[in-house]
Amino acid sequence: MSGKKTYSIHALVIWVAISIPLFVSLGKKDNKPDLVGLVISDTKPKLNSENWFSGNYQTEMDDYNSDHWAYKEKMVRINNQFYYDFFNQIRVNGFVIGKEDYVFSESYIFSAYGDDDINEKNIITLMQKAKVVQDTLAKKGIDLLFVYAPGKGKYCDEYIEDKYKHPIKQTNHSLFLKHGTEKGINQLDLYTYFLKLKATTKYPLFPKFGHHWSYYGECIAVDTIIKHIEKLHKVQMPHLVWNEVEVVDTARNRDADVLKSMNLLNNPDQNMKLAYPKIGFINDTLNYTRVLTISDSYWWGPVYMGVPSYCFAGGQFWYYYNRVVPSPVQGQKVEVWQLDLKEGIESNDVIMLLYSDGNLSGFGNEFINDAYEMYTSPATFNARMEKKRTIQTYAKEIRETPVLLKKATQKSNDLRIPLDSAIKIDAMKMAGINQ
Repeated sequence: MSGKKTYSIHALVIWVAISIPLFVSLGKKDNKPDLVGLVISDTKPKLNSENWFSGNYQTEMDDYNSDHWAYKEKMVRINNQFYYDFFNQIRVNGFVIGKEDYVFSESYIFSAYGDDDINEKNIITLMQKAKVVQDTLAKKGIDLLFVYAPGKGKYCDEYIEDKYKHPIKQTNHSLFLKHGTEKGINQLDLYTYFLKLKATTKYPLFPKFGHHWSYYGECIAVDTIIKHIEKLHKVQMPHLVWNEVEVVDTARNRDADVLKSMNLLNNPDQNMKLAYPKIGFINDTLNYTRVLTISDSYWWGPVYMGVPSYCFAGGQFWYYYNRVVPSPVQGQKVEVWQLDLKEGIESNDVIMLLYSDGNLSGFGNEFINDAYEMYTSPATFNARMEKKRTIQTYAKEIRETPVLLKKATQKSNDLRIPLDSAIKIDAMKMAGINQ
């Protein structure tokens, strides 16, 4: 009898322990976890006949409950802390820890050592097309400029784990620079410039817990870019200036963007002095040179500084040749494929493509191919764009729908392919187009 009673007490204790998160979840109005970098299902699925009979309601509800249970955030942080403390691993997709706690995108390490090299013929073809586009735009008074941004893998290579290191034969950066020079492409090589500055710069150009160049590095890059465009386009432009620099030991802005994405229970000490110039802009009356920037995430920092507004005459930022920043339609997210490409290009004075070395394999994200075809074969370009618009309509829906984006993100991780590629696969499926 006592054995059964003991068994019942144990069962009750286990049942209560299992049920606590449910009771807490039911009692809290908002259980959305405060986690960076995770795609969270924000909207609770609606129960209707269509959702029920398609079987989507249960799947979406399970997904929603998984994201909003009471201890989701705490458990994720404990799990991440465990891997960080005992295995020196960070639970950020594609990122690893190097020496002295420096964090790196693994793909940027591969770029630094030439392990992500592109077929050289493809680079030559790209530069040939770029030359045609550059010459065509020059006749219209528009300059094309390629900017190669530095990567943390190369700049901070002394902090990379030895297992990644080996003699370097060539890199995508060296091939781009070589063939761009041979074809006469307008180029600005910030990659090499930053390496030259490394021995003499007073403050870090790359932070320990950040993925991109530091805020101080961004200021130097923007100043260099503006002066280069002035010479290229033969104009005067507003300049970025600062007379005072604040030095702190806690990262600001994007200088600890990876640390935030690590979602740890207790963040490590940052122990790095970082510089923050108090910037301003001068000669804003000269702000008439409109610059369109097509870039990866490296350009977000200058956008937050206000460079497009103050220095580039309100020129847009086409993020990965996809999202248009700022949106030309207030309150709506607009993507490049929704624009008239010819008008979008020719309403500018300078077209600048800025990519870091880890993204050179996708340099321009098809912008050069599209512009080349648009100017050399308008009929085939227009036909191809019609098909592309159908796919991109569904791709945009996926990016803006948390449930669909989460599925694409999982596919990206499972297949080890870029998220954009996973989204394209799902979009083509939704559009009924065979790959």
